[in-house]
Amino acid sequence: MYKNILVPIDISDTGFSRHSIDKAVAFASATAGAVRLIYVRSILPVTFMEFVPPDFDTEQQESAEADLAALAKSIVAPEISVSHVVRLGSIYNEVLQEAEEMKADLIIVGSHKPGMSTYLIGSNAATIVRHAGCSVLVVRE
Repeated sequence: MYKNILVPIDISDTGFSRHSIDKAVAFASATAGAVRLIYVRSILPVTFMEFVPPDFDTEQQESAEADLAALAKSIVAPEISVSHVVRLGSIYNEVLQEAEEMKADLIIVGSHKPGMSTYLIGSNAATIVRHAGCSVLVVRE
């Protein structure tokens, strides 16, 4: 069964992420496992850096960490361990690296219904599925 579960989260759409979290809690509860929430912040292009305040990155990191911590705290499942991390970079690269570092045996990723844009340019969920070194469960809305 699955003991170390990684769940990528979109902080701007926690309602959508709730489906993935619920699945992760169900799997982890069966084995007294651990759930790790991950949010990946995008890198701001250098051309925009002159237009943001000097402490922009710090504020964004602190805000993301606070939001993710609140989401993690809302998970009521005393039999499992819940942790969280905020990383900076490309979503699929950071998720795959975190999965490897934490020795995840399952990644539960939410995915919207496929549309024309994802068929043409792909999606983060599809890339995670193709390149993950562990099992991946894709949860639809």
